[in-house]
Amino acid sequence: MYWIKKFEATLWLVIKVILYVSLLGIFMGILSIENPPILRLSRTMGITLSTFVIVGILFIRVYGTYDVGRRKSKPIIYSLALAVLFTDIITYLQLMIMNTIVPKWNAFRLSSIGALVITYIVQVLVIVVFTYAGNGLFFMLHDPESCCVITSSQESLDCIVRAILKFKKQYRIDYIADYKDKDLHKIIKKADTVFLHDVPAVERSEIIRYCYKKKINIYFNPEIEDIVEMNAQYYLLDDVSVLNANVKAWTMEQRIAKKLLDMSLAIVLGIVTSPIWIVSAIAIKAYDGGHIFFKQKRATLNGRVFEVYKFRTMKENVENRSVTDNDNRITKPGKILRKIRMDELPQLLNILKGDMSFVGPRPEMLENVEAYEEELPEFRYRLRVKAGLTGYAQIAGKYNTTPKDKLIMDMMYIEQFNILKDIQLIFQTFIVLLKSDSTEAFQTGDEEKKYIFHAAENKEEGV
Repeated sequence: MYWIKKFEATLWLVIKVILYVSLLGIFMGILSIENPPILRLSRTMGITLSTFVIVGILFIRVYGTYDVGRRKSKPIIYSLALAVLFTDIITYLQLMIMNTIVPKWNAFRLSSIGALVITYIVQVLVIVVFTYAGNGLFFMLHDPESCCVITSSQESLDCIVRAILKFKKQYRIDYIADYKDKDLHKIIKKADTVFLHDVPAVERSEIIRYCYKKKINIYFNPEIEDIVEMNAQYYLLDDVSVLNANVKAWTMEQRIAKKLLDMSLAIVLGIVTSPIWIVSAIAIKAYDGGHIFFKQKRATLNGRVFEVYKFRTMKENVENRSVTDNDNRITKPGKILRKIRMDELPQLLNILKGDMSFVGPRPEMLENVEAYEEELPEFRYRLRVKAGLTGYAQIAGKYNTTPKDKLIMDMMYIEQFNILKDIQLIFQTFIVLLKSDSTEAFQTGDEEKKYIFHAAENKEEGV
């Protein structure tokens, strides 16, 4: 075990190489049964192999790599399965083009589709085996990290503990402390990792400096100023080091490129999903005879109010509020539509009208915007761009993600915007359809709390 840990970085590199080479080998091996040239030294082999490698690298960067120990098994499987799916399809189409010898467009044929399906099934099985085995090996080598949670209130503690407890194999909460505790350094030294949540900036900086000095891992929730700093560029002003943050509006070129992407995608996706529109409309109408579409006032760029379109998933003439667990307002067709996120499809009409963009912050209900801004005035920064059908907060977050965390995710998108980032987020949207918790509703009651926050007068607090 000692020698495995000593060369652990090399071990994981070898495992990754074996996995990725296996995926390539499966594609080349099975497809070669009906396409022998891809295993002979030829132009077909060279182009097919290079296409798979290059496209595979691009999609792994989009969806995520084989990062066992950092993520749970299912998210890793979803990410790699989607990356391999698109890689297989693009490489397969390239191979079919290479097989078209006659220089006529109508000579193009799609063959070996059955082999492609078998290839993908085998690849997914290999990904599943490697992922579960990899995580099993990682947690056999590593015990959960001893963690100290430093925060400012019971509410903040509940928020961060809820997230940490979903990664019990990675983290073990041993200590909880108020950031004002005079013996805080003594508590920190006992832990491998420190989580800071809702700690004031001055005190947070001091704690981070101390953890860095003692080589203790640090996690902390970002504030708006952190987002600005993260996206700033290093700049030498003569011989003085400074960070330069340009917080101006998007350029005209960026706006034009985004508009063209919005319009083209909305039209194409509208045509492709037209059967879903028809089936959904029939199901909604047949269930209770009510309206097919639901309209609601939402806020978009600069606070402008517009009516968002959705397939109606609730009974008519009911209270307008956020969805909760086991909400009896939701209809049977609505449960299905919400589960697969197809109730959002009519927002393609909002995109064509110019009310929304394909990628951007979620358009919140006006009641929620007003409530959130009372508690968090910075929430209005999300309205610096158009609302979006999808976006970083919609992909990484959940329906019940806190307003502050939604704001941070949206600000990350706004400050890091480029058209390639939009394309990446559009591809990542497919992950939402696989996540079981993406539509997780607001909780209607509080669970019994095991972790208790104590004020700073208690000198040292363990769990």
